Amino acid sequence: MMSPCKLGLTGEIRPRPTSRSDEVSDVDEESVRSVNGAGTIINVIVLGKMASDNMQRSYSIIPCFIFVELVIMAGTVLLAYYFECTDIFGIHIQGFFCNDAELMKPYPGVEENSFIPPLILYCVVAAAPTTVIFIGEISMYMMKSTRETLIAQEKMIVTGECCYLNPLIRRIIRFIGVFAFGLFATDIFVNAGQVVTGSLAPYFLTVCQPNYTGNECRLNHQFISNGNICTGNRVVVERARRSFPSKDATLSVYSAVYVTMYITSTIRTKSSRLAKPVLCLGTLCAAFLIGLKRVSEYRNHCSDVIAGFILGASIALFLGLCVVNNFKGVHSTPTKRKTEEYRSLPLMTFPRVESPLETLSAQVEHAFITAFGQNVA
Repeated sequence: MMSPCKLGLTGEIRPRPTSRSDEVSDVDEESVRSVNGAGTIINVIVLGKMASDNMQRSYSIIPCFIFVELVIMAGTVLLAYYFECTDIFGIHIQGFFCNDAELMKPYPGVEENSFIPPLILYCVVAAAPTTVIFIGEISMYMMKSTRETLIAQEKMIVTGECCYLNPLIRRIIRFIGVFAFGLFATDIFVNAGQVVTGSLAPYFLTVCQPNYTGNECRLNHQFISNGNICTGNRVVVERARRSFPSKDATLSVYSAVYVTMYITSTIRTKSSRLAKPVLCLGTLCAAFLIGLKRVSEYRNHCSDVIAGFILGASIALFLGLCVVNNFKGVHSTPTKRKTEEYRSLPLMTFPRVESPLETLSAQVEHAFITAFGQNVA
């Protein structure tokens, strides 16, 4: 085994110069440590910048939600309650002809005897989109491929020193809250239209039971504007005066269009291209059949159902496109712009990292020159 020291000509002991491979390994380790340190600094800077970009501090979002949005929502629900359950808004008394064939259809019975009872219909209309949105948002947040897109579209809101609003919670509250607001707003529109127009149902003369032998109905073409001519059940007669637009058709189409827009705009399926069309078309078809069933049971006219379809679809399209931005994140465009700006920045704005090959070459050359000079000396 060779000693690391050698004896010189004068008897002095001089350290044995290390081999070139040892010098190269020492230089390589120092280069790797310097590069790793620089890389760690860069990673910390980039991660800190990304974290700051995905977070937004706001102290007004919760007060605005409590004192503005919840107040508007409560007022909408209260107005819908007054339309549905009270007699504050009087129904317009519309005239008729005693021998109008369009108003002599047989009475189909109370609403609870219809093909789809109102209670079941309203529960399905309210629960189906809520369930789809809830499951869809949680599924997208759990999947890695869609979670990155969701986080890029939504910023985490910091409302204080300890309060954070997760993007998942924000999206669920926003989409379901807007749907609920639109549902009550649609009900208000329908009730307002029925109260203002006082349109007569196809079975109106059957439940009105006017006195055809009286002076008012003696002439076939005499228009009756007297609301006290009916002798039937007052509650049923008032219900027969609220036909335009069809409430069941309006609410069902509103719910179907809203959930269809959510499915087509949010859910991504790479394995099957027919799953979304089948689900969306099935939902729209169910709403369409509900409207047709109202006509076939003589509960509404065709014009009532068509007007309900147009009204419900219009409200859903307005809320989906203008209020929730087609179910996209509110920060999707600025985030993309910031990413492009970072990519276009010149390299000199970042800490310069010397190439490990350049460092290794310079240090090896310096060590070689030093060793050669010592050997010559």
